[in-house]
Amino acid sequence: MLGAAPPLNRPPSWVADAVFYQIFPDRFAWSSQLSKPPNLDPWDSPPTRHGYKGGDLFGVVERLDWLTDLGINAVYFNPIFQSASNHRYHTYDYYHIDPLLGGTNAFRAALDGCHERGIRVILDGVFNHASRGFFQFNDILENGYGSPWIDWFTIKGSPLNPYHEELPPNYDAWSDNPALPKFNTDHPGVREYLMGVAEHWTRTGIDGWRLDVPDEITTSGFWEEFRARVRAVNPEAYLVGEVWGDATDWISRGDRFDATMNYQFAGKTLAFVAGDRVDAELAEGVDYPIRPAIDAAAYGDTIERLLALYPEHTTRSSFNLLGSHDTARPLTVADGDVDSVVLAALLLFTYPGAPCVYYGDEIGMTGGKDPESRGAMPWDRPESWNRRILETYRTLIALRHAHPALRYGSYRRLPSPAGSDLYLFFRDISQECLLVAVNTGDNAASASVHEPNPGRHFETLWGTGAITSDGDWIRMALPPRAGVVWQRRN
Repeated sequence: MLGAAPPLNRPPSWVADAVFYQIFPDRFAWSSQLSKPPNLDPWDSPPTRHGYKGGDLFGVVERLDWLTDLGINAVYFNPIFQSASNHRYHTYDYYHIDPLLGGTNAFRAALDGCHERGIRVILDGVFNHASRGFFQFNDILENGYGSPWIDWFTIKGSPLNPYHEELPPNYDAWSDNPALPKFNTDHPGVREYLMGVAEHWTRTGIDGWRLDVPDEITTSGFWEEFRARVRAVNPEAYLVGEVWGDATDWISRGDRFDATMNYQFAGKTLAFVAGDRVDAELAEGVDYPIRPAIDAAAYGDTIERLLALYPEHTTRSSFNLLGSHDTARPLTVADGDVDSVVLAALLLFTYPGAPCVYYGDEIGMTGGKDPESRGAMPWDRPESWNRRILETYRTLIALRHAHPALRYGSYRRLPSPAGSDLYLFFRDISQECLLVAVNTGDNAASASVHEPNPGRHFETLWGTGAITSDGDWIRMALPPRAGVVWQRRN
């Protein structure tokens, strides 16, 4: 049931209750409803940068029971517009759904099917760059400086070098990749075109946008206008920017985005739970801090810093994750250690904001850096699923839905013993108080915490651990590599 529209500078109220699921369409699900072209990669073959596997949006519709049973109530789709790449960040046509995904009919079926189940849908908006096949850029390839679209891009010479990889592109391109010509967003026609795309799909019924590399667009007022125009169409639209570091300038004022992808949380959480298990090669050249290993005190300091960065209402709408299409899979980051993934999931689902599950992480899929992390969902090989991880995700999502303190409550860190791997915190709201404890160490851990009026006893909601309340003290003991959630009873 929809509530009153939030002010323009506030996140939508529904986000605090959301559990997202990220779908990479080419790799999630394959439907026989859609005729397939030849030359597709086998579904179970290793993922490649350029090959297609043939996943489509009808396949998503056929797997909605999976999402519902898992407890998902929001979906983030990687790009679905027409493109000549399996990831579809090379957009050819922003107004058409890629035919390999089933086109408009499949998108309508997916959007309606999600909404019928109470699942919100946000799309990936790639507005910094297009592709070599984008009509206006293709016209420049054909006509050079005689093209009427010459100012839509920043051209530095003619003829263009779109395919000569040994030569740098003689036009502005994202990361100097000739396949991704950058829009000149200072041009009024470009700006109006992109705003029109955003308004069109918002009117179609989507619930928000994840915006790709937004810091690459430096045109003054672009994202402020984007927000105003999208929210004028749907006042409850959720806007998430892909900003990997401190996002204060992007979300604190409330005039650009509601949230950014919380890679800082992801990196530090994996560094804490996996510690020295983290593969050093996977930590090289990445923009999130999965190394060095940190103890409970350092992790707690990081969490307090993250929570202090943004206003409380923004924190409740944070887009939290452990990995995505741009990172290695959590189980691979942890060198196959299942305990690390279980503990990371516990920290994810008990943290303020909206958690997001990258497809397949809930069954323990593995994979290194792109493209290895973009493998096909092994629907036909349930023997490959990690049942412990799946049960962890299901039960923690259910726990989050059942307890308002995990969605709206304050977050208060408790002191840990010096040099300890035991991390403790309260999630507290007027009607309930939950205590979460995580021991990432290889040995059992215990702590005594002074807490005035701690409550008469604590009920175990999830996990394994012992707890007693004695006067103004709480005494806890956890097995090695374990976590637990208790509910305080008075």
